[in-house]
Amino acid sequence: MASTQSAAATLRSTWIAHAQAKPVVTFGLVGTLLVVLLLSIASGYNAFQNGNESNVRYALLGGTAGFVATALGALMAIVLSNISTRTQDSMLGFAAGMMLAASSFSLILPGLAAARELFGSGPAAALTVVVGLGIGVLLMLGLDYFTPHEHESAGAFGPNHQRISRVWLFVFAIILHNIPEGMAIGVSFANGDLNVGLPLTTAIAIQDIPEGLAIALALRTTGLSAGRSILVAAASGLMEPFGSLVGLGISSGLAVAYPISLGLAAGAMIFVVSHEVIPETHRNGHQTPATVGLMGGFAVMMFLDTALG
Repeated sequence: MASTQSAAATLRSTWIAHAQAKPVVTFGLVGTLLVVLLLSIASGYNAFQNGNESNVRYALLGGTAGFVATALGALMAIVLSNISTRTQDSMLGFAAGMMLAASSFSLILPGLAAARELFGSGPAAALTVVVGLGIGVLLMLGLDYFTPHEHESAGAFGPNHQRISRVWLFVFAIILHNIPEGMAIGVSFANGDLNVGLPLTTAIAIQDIPEGLAIALALRTTGLSAGRSILVAAASGLMEPFGSLVGLGISSGLAVAYPISLGLAAGAMIFVVSHEVIPETHRNGHQTPATVGLMGGFAVMMFLDTALG
């Protein structure tokens, strides 16, 4: 009992010290989570009042598509276990390009259009989406700082990471990666507009396939068996249906919440691309194929947004 209390006290003091080391990040995360909570409460009230069950179904189906695509990619690790790092980096670059294009064409542009319709002013519309972008960055910055996790190239981060096994640190990193993708899907269906939700969901599902494969292969390097690596990689995709409900929740309660939430999802996704995906694709010296892959992914998403939007 005494040892448990001592461990809890040590953990608490470590978290407090971690929070005090970067107060701006701490207050930013707390404030962002409060905003997310308030918007979710407002949207819950709105859903009960107006009956938006179809949007919930769309968001869940979109999040489930992301999970299925991640699982498919993980299963591909069975036959592609010897895939070269050059090819992996090219595939991750392709995924990064799709995420960047999705953030631009399926989140930021609809957010600007919705805000302009709401306020009737270009500067006010831009400011609204920029506020959302800032909230998304603060959310991911705070989660990244306070969640113990490991990047394959840069090592372990977060409070008490030395007490957690490398496998779990890697799993937490995957969760941080998948949450904004799920949120983006949920936000895109907040108005029940398939012209926004369908291209974004399609893009995220497509880029989830190489991501699922890369995750399964990377988990092998932590000492996990092939079967468990595939299982964990596939299970990581479950964060996308969860994230889609959060995204739908924060974007459908108030009129202004929709463009703000589109900006939030875009900010979170761009943060992940810049902070995790691109550095990962460049760490092995394959910058050129990774960049070509990124441009290819960007072009494919731009085409999908035009064709399906």
